Amino acid sequence: MNNFITGRIKAICYSIKGAFLLLKTEHSIQAQTLISLLFIALGFYFDISKNEWIFQILAICFVLVAESLNTAIEKLSDFIQPKFDKKIGFIKDISAGSVFFAAIFALFIIYTIYWDKILQ
Repeated sequence: MNNFITGRIKAICYSIKGAFLLLKTEHSIQAQTLISLLFIALGFYFDISKNEWIFQILAICFVLVAESLNTAIEKLSDFIQPKFDKKIGFIKDISAGSVFFAAIFALFIIYTIYWDKILQ
């Protein structure tokens, strides 16, 4: 039981370290975090509902997770094949496409929450 708890604590520490590495080194994560903070501030300003908060946070997390996985795939691809390779490029493009889908989802959520509020 002690080893299990120790293992979980170590796993959490690695996760936190990874999150800070992303924030420290990746410009796309930094930009998306800044945009996320802007929408969180807008949420307070417009006093959005509990359900709107849930969807907004879900959208933010979805984009950050997609971007994080995309970054990991790009770093791994560059490690495996540092030179240009069409197959690696294809893999990277597909990975970037997942971020695009997440961003479209997030824009739909943000539009749904804020459009009427901004027009009033």
